[in-house]
Amino acid sequence: MAGHTDNEITIAAPMDLVWDMTNDVDNWPRLFSEYASVDVLERDGNRVTFRLTMHPDDQGRVWSWVSERTADPAARTVRAHRVETGPFQYMNIVWEYAETAEGTRMRWMQDFAMKPDAPVDDAGMTDNINRNSRTQMALIRDRIEQAAGERRTAPALAD
Repeated sequence: MAGHTDNEITIAAPMDLVWDMTNDVDNWPRLFSEYASVDVLERDGNRVTFRLTMHPDDQGRVWSWVSERTADPAARTVRAHRVETGPFQYMNIVWEYAETAEGTRMRWMQDFAMKPDAPVDDAGMTDNINRNSRTQMALIRDRIEQAAGERRTAPALAD
């Protein structure tokens, strides 16, 4: 059996700002609360390969892995997968963005399977990812909406 999650949130900000901030992998430690660092290993057009390192968990363990993301700006989608799978047999992620009357809807869909010796099974990881996705999406929404507000209230530059 495999795991699947599907989470979304609407951000009261323009599409370009949401797209730019959430696809700026170098700044993810300032956008997500769970990431301690990111090291970009390779860029090739709209594809980026990078190492993510999380803050230590409750047991003091530090989780790190390499992922690859390929953005499609025209379709406003991103496809990603773990290159170093760690406890996962595989992990595939699709991010979708859509303009709505309320702002920009951001959706994350994750398909994965855990290895037999992983510390949690597919159902347990599904629960973990759903819980964490809601937390991170709300944080990202708040940070992007704050940035959008700062842009709207920034004084215009005189000629």
